Amino acid sequence: MYEVRFHGRGGQGAVMAAQALAEAAVLEGYYAQAFPYFGAERRGAPVRAFARIDEDKISIKSQIYEPDMLVILDESLLDIEPVAEGLRSGGKVVINSTKTPEKVDLGVEVDCASVDATSIALETIKAPIVNTSILGAFAKIEDIIPLESILNAIMNRFGEKLGHQAGVMNSEAARLAYERTVVGRCRGTRKLVERMQWLPTWDELPPGTALPAKTIDGVDVGPGSAWQNFTGTWRTSSPRYLKEKCIRCLRCWFSCPEGCIDRLDDDYEKWDYRYCKGCGICADVCPVQAIEMIRGVHEW
Repeated sequence: MYEVRFHGRGGQGAVMAAQALAEAAVLEGYYAQAFPYFGAERRGAPVRAFARIDEDKISIKSQIYEPDMLVILDESLLDIEPVAEGLRSGGKVVINSTKTPEKVDLGVEVDCASVDATSIALETIKAPIVNTSILGAFAKIEDIIPLESILNAIMNRFGEKLGHQAGVMNSEAARLAYERTVVGRCRGTRKLVERMQWLPTWDELPPGTALPAKTIDGVDVGPGSAWQNFTGTWRTSSPRYLKEKCIRCLRCWFSCPEGCIDRLDDDYEKWDYRYCKGCGICADVCPVQAIEMIRGVHEW
């Protein structure tokens, strides 16, 4: 799986950049997802966006803590956030900067593509919205998605939302950025600010929705309180449990976001298909492939 984390400010288009990159990946035949994380929703506030790309279906829904690629839409964020935090060994960086990569200091020494995306955006779309320019630089340093697919995705997404001419101008911004991007190695002398965070393994997670609901003043509240809503008809795939393969590790039980897996008296599992939405997380976490996802609404 290939993971990208975008750092920008409100109004620079980080969310649209992640969405366009995911669409370009789909055009290349990959599975992809893109989603944002907002703090204060105001122009200029720090914003994060995330994109995942894989050859297989993606069931992870968390933020990205250890990206393969950092895309930094605003260089000033380096002074207020540990932007390079968690970057994988061998990872890469794209940054909107007038500096050459050798003069950029991220706190880690990695391959870096720098481009003056702001000037390109002002030249092409007449506004300091750098999301499409930065995607052109992405294509220059990383070949997972070719430039042409990124340009097609920009035309599709921006043309649909803002009109054909907006798609043309934003595509030109990406193309110019690709031509003007400089690739090199950035410096790693900046001290990264360390933040406390909890990155649990599967067996350190709290049971969550596996706990029963509590009744307060006659009303069911908490995990499992929506027992009366039969959401199983939502699914397009159903988990089939292969009991003979099961090693009873309970990973599926801990991980089910709906709490619809129960343990039988012999410590094996049973699905309550009235509530199972077919997310496939149980199959994804099973270490012995004792759960397989079958297309359609089934019960076993």
